[in-house]
Amino acid sequence: MKTKDEIRQDKWDRLETEKLGGFPFPLKNRIPNFKGAAAAAEYAAQLEVYKKAEVIKINPDAPQLPLRARVIKDGKTLLVPTPRLKAGFIMLKREWVPDGEERRAVSLKNIKQYGKEVPLSELPRVDLIVAGSVAVHKDGRRIGKGEGYSDREYAIMRELGNPHVPVISTIHSIQVTEEEFEVDTYDLPVDYIVTELGVIETNTPYSKPDGIHWDKVTEEEKGEMPVLNEIWELTKNT
Repeated sequence: MKTKDEIRQDKWDRLETEKLGGFPFPLKNRIPNFKGAAAAAEYAAQLEVYKKAEVIKINPDAPQLPLRARVIKDGKTLLVPTPRLKAGFIMLKREWVPDGEERRAVSLKNIKQYGKEVPLSELPRVDLIVAGSVAVHKDGRRIGKGEGYSDREYAIMRELGNPHVPVISTIHSIQVTEEEFEVDTYDLPVDYIVTELGVIETNTPYSKPDGIHWDKVTEEEKGEMPVLNEIWELTKNT
């Protein structure tokens, strides 16, 4: 059995050596962009869970940019977490983006010009979540870049009363793994792996987080992520 970090390093190395990665470089220590990200986005947009969703939360990383743009083109509402969740979430609606500017509007550099930061108390109900990954097991176990933000973001939604929703991850086909590795109870599993080749439905046996594991939240994390204190005030001190 390998550790998550060993699998991460394997995937980053393979994307680099086989020249399957995309800008920005280096690929290591980030959710890696990959050749075929646009094709994966198109496959994701054909899923029924996508078609039915009105509000979709997607991570801000480069490989998910084509899918973020597609969400706006399709007239859906997009939620994107701010870096390190320091300012919570940015909401973007179709009517706020002029035709032809969708890709520009959903880039991390420009999204604040088109969207607006939304207080946790005003977040709309989310219907679908897209999480970036470094690797995903065929049974839905997911490995991110190691900082736990996708897990934490899902837990935040649950703390705020959002029901469980499907989770998609768009990755290159070589990022799919059959290596065994351990998972924690707060890890977020994936329901659909979408690659440049198509869709894998994981039928994952793993449960999604029901909320934040407050016993694992350090004071340092609360300082780095003010949104945690906000959630505590909203949900625990009422």
